[in-house]
Order: sequence, then structure tokens, then C-alpha cells
Amino acid sequence: MSTKKILPTQPEVNIGTLGHVDNGKSTIVQAITGIWPARHSEELKRGITIKIGYADAAIYKCPNCEEPFNYTSKETCPRCGSKTEFVRAVSFIDCPGHHSLMVTMLSGAALFDGAIFVADVRHRFPQPQDREHLQAALILGVKKLVFAQNKVDVVTKERAAENYSEIKEYIKGTVVEEAPIIPVSGQHAIGIEALLWAMEKFISTPPRELDKPFRMPILRSFDINPPGTPANKIKGGVIGGSIIKGVVRLGDEIEIAPGVPAGERRYEPLLTEVVNIRAGERNVKEAKSGGLTGIETKLDPALTKSDGMTGNMAGAPGTLPPTRYDITIEYTLFDQIIGLTEKMPVAPVKEKEQLVLNVYSAVTSGIVTRRTSDVIEISLKRPVVASEEDKVAISRIIGSAWRLIGYGKVV
Repeated sequence: MSTKKILPTQPEVNIGTLGHVDNGKSTIVQAITGIWPARHSEELKRGITIKIGYADAAIYKCPNCEEPFNYTSKETCPRCGSKTEFVRAVSFIDCPGHHSLMVTMLSGAALFDGAIFVADVRHRFPQPQDREHLQAALILGVKKLVFAQNKVDVVTKERAAENYSEIKEYIKGTVVEEAPIIPVSGQHAIGIEALLWAMEKFISTPPRELDKPFRMPILRSFDINPPGTPANKIKGGVIGGSIIKGVVRLGDEIEIAPGVPAGERRYEPLLTEVVNIRAGERNVKEAKSGGLTGIETKLDPALTKSDGMTGNMAGAPGTLPPTRYDITIEYTLFDQIIGLTEKMPVAPVKEKEQLVLNVYSAVTSGIVTRRTSDVIEISLKRPVVASEEDKVAISRIIGSAWRLIGYGKVV
């Protein structure tokens, strides 16, 4: 694994990775960033992404090489040796591809500004999880996609052309039908320049609401203290995520909600202070919307260890959306269950049925208490912080796994 590099600026855009479990998403991220995004010990042992992975990179442009081979993540052009020009910094959010981890993938996808959809060129497109991931991205509003045909180094030219046609046919008539399709080998870092060119041309940095109060869905949380740290040197809990509104600064007081359990169907929000901010592999005095940000707080690290705060929302005190113990959703179900090899219609939602919901980084389950053809009310096992109009992904248990069956918005 390469040493992390300090970026010239804070990351300004989140680019996700999507696709089937064995497609090589993490390998492509490593080819760009030099960082293996899966850090969990079980992930390293099994070679797959289990939790949300992350890595940052600076994108540079060579003034002398021709498109699409003039983009790189290095300060010196690997083709001609010229000094490159900095373009922008990006954060990669690497999502698990296995169907049993679909709800985890949805948590990451909610924060994407765009995505690299990785297809394994050896197999017919789409594989079951490819269909599921593409549908999830579209319902969550991710419409800026670049397709990467990975593992072109192990197939014939004819097979690569077939795979290209399969992708074009599948996305025909969708909002991403004009998305570029780039042949690559993540393992050998082949085609990465063209992939970076496609990212820069087709995944723009969206406008940010920097004048609004700070708000950040918490995607990961950590205890960064090594075992045996003396009490007087213990650092506070760290929360990580992507700021969706506003700016956070050193010394700011922030609120975290829903917070911690405080009785039956009652949670208590937490108030804490920002003592350090990390973005682009460096400590900064403030962080803005876009990219991934780590915030060290004065929280007891026991609260943040092992992703204990994941699914909460951090923000300026008194400005967060309401904490909802019951939620009303205007919903739409798919015609067919996505992600299965065989066709199976989606059955109507029933009262007293258990469903799983994704709202930003929050994952919760609940029981349907009332339903009509287009509105459901759900009593939640764990509350969520949500505004009206916020997008919701809906899953139900089918076989041994939770499957995406529809989507909606909070009303």
C-alpha cells in the first residue's frame, strides 16, 4: 500500500463505485489513489468491501498530451514527463457489491455526486447486483455515471466489444444512456488516464449551499486511540461523512441526532465541540460541502468506536430536521424484484410487514402501521433525522437477504 499524499486542496466532489461483488471496484480506486479503500480487517482478509470504503485523490492534467490520455493522479505526467496542472481533488466512496450488503451500499450512494459503474468484462452485463446497483443509483438521484469495463487484460477484443454492446443496450432509454464506457484494467492500471478524463468531462462538481447551516450525515465513526493510551492523552471520538450543506470550523459546537437511546422509543441528541478537522489527508481549520471529512470531537470515544455513530446526522445546533420515530412515505414499488436471476414481481406492501429504510447514511427497520396505494406509515425501530422530500430507499426480506423493492420521499 502506498503512502498517503496530502492533497493540494480539500476534496470538492464525491465519486462512488458501483457494481457486482467481484468486478474490481476497490482495485480501480487503488489504481487512481494508491490507497486500498477497504480498511476493515475482515475486508483485507477476504478481499471484498464489507463496510463503506473511502480514499482521496488529486486529479492533474498534462498540458502536452492529447485527450483522453492527458489526465493523471500524479504531479508528473507518466507519459511525457511534463509537470502537470492540478484540476481538482475528489473523494472516492467504495461500496460493497454483495447482495447481502445492499443496505450498506445504499448508505454510501446517498452521498454520491456521481459514480464509476464497474462492469466485469468477462461476464454478460448486467449481473444481478449490477441491475440492483444501477436502479439504486438512479432512484437516489445519481445521474452522472461513467462505466468502466474492468479486466480487459484477460479477454479477447471480441469479448470486450460484446460487453460494450451489452452495456449500451441495457442503459438505452435511461437518463444515463449517453454515459461513457471506458475499457480498463484496475489490476495493471491500464486505461486509468481515459477513466479520469471521463470523470472530469461527465461528473462535474455540483453547486454547494455554503451559506446554509452546517449539516453532515455520519457515514463512519471511530475511536482513534490505540489500546493502552494514557487517560490524559485520550482523544475524543471521530465522526466522518460528507458535508451536504454549509461549513464547519474548529471550535464550533455541533449537534448529533437522533443521538443515544434514553428510554423506550426515546433518543437524546448529543452536543459536542469540534477540536480537529481532517480533509484531503491533512488537518484544516474549516471544511466545506463536498468530499469526505473527518471531525474529531470531545465525545467519549466509546460512543464513536466501531461505527457507533453511523446513521446519525451532525449539524449546527437547533437546525437539524426533526427526529422521526414514525415516518410517512409517499412510495413507488418496482414491477420486478431487482438483483435476482429469475423474474419475480414485487408484491404489494402489507400492514404489519417489516421493511428496511435508507435515508442518507441512516439504515433503520420498521413495521408498516398503515398503507394506501401510494403512502405508507411506518413505526421505526430506530428513529431517523429526515426532512420532508428527503429520498428513501425501501427494502424487504426476500429469501435470505434484504432486497430493494421501491423508493419514495418523506411527507
